[in-house]
Amino acid sequence: MQIILSFFLYSQAAFQALRYAGWVILAVSIVFLIVPMYEFRKKGREIMGRTTVLITSGSYGVVRHPIYLSFMVLSLALLLITQHWLIAIMGIVGMVLSYAAALIEDSELVEKFGEDYEVYMHRVPRINFLLGVIRLVGRRMRE
Repeated sequence: MQIILSFFLYSQAAFQALRYAGWVILAVSIVFLIVPMYEFRKKGREIMGRTTVLITSGSYGVVRHPIYLSFMVLSLALLLITQHWLIAIMGIVGMVLSYAAALIEDSELVEKFGEDYEVYMHRVPRINFLLGVIRLVGRRMRE
């Protein structure tokens, strides 16, 4: 709904610097969405949309929930592009719901993969991309 409303609420009378930043962030969010979906299909041994294998490399080696992160970044991009209060409210709600979904999925994946997922949870942050990159670089330097 936020995406559709953004087309109708787009206004030229906005701060252009924020709008340009929003377009750049939108491009990043699309990459954050496409890359993990590709990795999931390539590495995941999918059965009915669910993986039977714990994926811990690629974007999943940086954050545990890159697709939810992409939804959150997309909401921020739409807010910056449209600069409309309704999009801001919908974006905040969307971000909170995406984070809640990541929390629920963590619980489900602990049940599914057990100790392997708990180790993964300690090594890779839920959605904090910067911390994930720092930890990944640290792991690579130790290897």
